[in-house]
Amino acid sequence: MAASLLAREVSDLCLGKPPLRCLSISATVADALLALKRSGDNCVSVWNCNHGRLPGAADKVDAADLDECRCVGKVCMVDIISFLCKEENLSNPGTALQAPVSVIIRKTGGVVRHLEPNASLVEAIDLILEGAQNLVIPLEISGRNSRKKLLQNTLSNSTFHNNRQYCWLTQEDIVRYLVNSIGLFSQTAVNPINALDVIDAQNIATVHYDDPASSALPFIAQSLEIQTSVAIVDGDGKLVGEISPFTLNSCDEDVVAAIATLSAGELMAYIDCSGPPEDLIQLVKDRLQERNLVKALELMEEDSWSSSGISSVSSSCSSSEDEGFGVGRSNGRSGGYSAKVVRRSEAIVCHPWSSLVAVMIQALSHRVNYLWVVEEDRTLAGIVTFAGMLKVFRERLRTMA
Repeated sequence: MAASLLAREVSDLCLGKPPLRCLSISATVADALLALKRSGDNCVSVWNCNHGRLPGAADKVDAADLDECRCVGKVCMVDIISFLCKEENLSNPGTALQAPVSVIIRKTGGVVRHLEPNASLVEAIDLILEGAQNLVIPLEISGRNSRKKLLQNTLSNSTFHNNRQYCWLTQEDIVRYLVNSIGLFSQTAVNPINALDVIDAQNIATVHYDDPASSALPFIAQSLEIQTSVAIVDGDGKLVGEISPFTLNSCDEDVVAAIATLSAGELMAYIDCSGPPEDLIQLVKDRLQERNLVKALELMEEDSWSSSGISSVSSSCSSSEDEGFGVGRSNGRSGGYSAKVVRRSEAIVCHPWSSLVAVMIQALSHRVNYLWVVEEDRTLAGIVTFAGMLKVFRERLRTMA
């Protein structure tokens, strides 16, 4: 069994995964926003090529260009929100949205890494531990004349690059796969997390409940990098909630105005999955008017913003199937949320004595990459992440080799 797990290829984890939707590096921030709204995905891949259009007769396609086509990053709603929250962009969000998408692609290397489908599971885990969040894996396509079909479709279907389709492989995918083989790690998995040295008490970001929500922006960017969250604590250091990139990814652009005007505690109520209360919406509008942020106020006005802020996505590589069958949604908002699956701002917690397998299952069931670790009185003790869990399993796999 152990030998079988070590021999697993990453292609085994990609079965049934949909091909990546993509965006060209030549797109704008507005294009990225519309692509996210149309797809309902948490993020969209960005490529250094634009093969999503069908060239005219006079166009010449260089085979070398196809070979060099690579995913250079990803963009999620939090990237756009953080960009629009900058003081210079709050005064004119419409202009900011016309900036090239490259300005919001994270510059830290290795967040997105390419990996061949015959690479081992261990290789994938090693890349995750080096800092990769998403692994770009070519999908294997079978069938007679498949190469000919791929060459024909490369120029007309945006999901094809280098004559291949690709998918994401994430930390969650690998952890879920390991849970299905948990019997191989039973002696390790039943141990409490405080005995496995996986509780991180150093790299935790906290903001006081009454602090301005905007003070959390640097921490939100940091938590997005390491796929964690920002803890909201009271005066006694007890955990009362969180501002999570996973939750913000489910919001629309109007949350920018809320971050600019509300406290951290008020923002938690605003982004809760039940939708922002009317009194908070009015409070945001009043405070924007007080600060003379007229353009930012348009973020709260559904009709004016949807008609003037985002009009096209000409540079993006939206799937032809999506357009043909109307997959996605309009620019309109419903209570500040998109059509994606949303989460509450209530923090998901475990305890130092929780077993590793229990923590893994709890995180997977809530679709998060981390759990807050609290004492019995809810005093914050640290955080445990998928990356930390994978480090434990990697050490165990090393002993199996």
